[in-house]
Formats: sequence, structure tokens, C-alpha cells
Amino acid sequence: MSQSDFAEAIGITQPYLSLIEKNRKKPSLEVLEKISNSLKTPLPILFWFSVGRDDVPEDRQYIFDTLKPSIDKLVDEVFN
Repeated sequence: MSQSDFAEAIGITQPYLSLIEKNRKKPSLEVLEKISNSLKTPLPILFWFSVGRDDVPEDRQYIFDTLKPSIDKLVDEVFN
């Protein structure tokens, strides 16, 4: 699906979606829910995928590094 098609499907403009993807705009909860519904993926899962290693305190990054691959695999098996 193209970016334009996806933006239209969730009721926003393609330029706005592009800014969200580039982390230049923060979408509202309503837009996040539309994205979640369109992707048939629960919103907490989208939040999980938005967390990166740098979001975790340095002293706990080893835990993140250990758990992330397993959690990603589990989410993939359940939702794909």
C-alpha cells in the first residue's frame, strides 16, 4: 500500500503521514487508533515497536537487548 493510500484510509493527508514517519509531528491518540485499526494491530503493540534501545536507561539496556528479540518474535507470531 502506498503512503498516499494509507493516509487516505486513515483519514489524514499524505504530507502529514510523512511528517509522522519522519518524527517531525506527533499524531493524536485518535490518529494512532486509526493506524492501529487499519493495521489490525493493537495500539500497545505499535507502542512497543516504537521503543528503541536509546529510550531505555543505560543501566537497563542489556535487559532490553535480551528481551526485545523474543518479544518481537512473539508479537510477530500472534499478530501476523
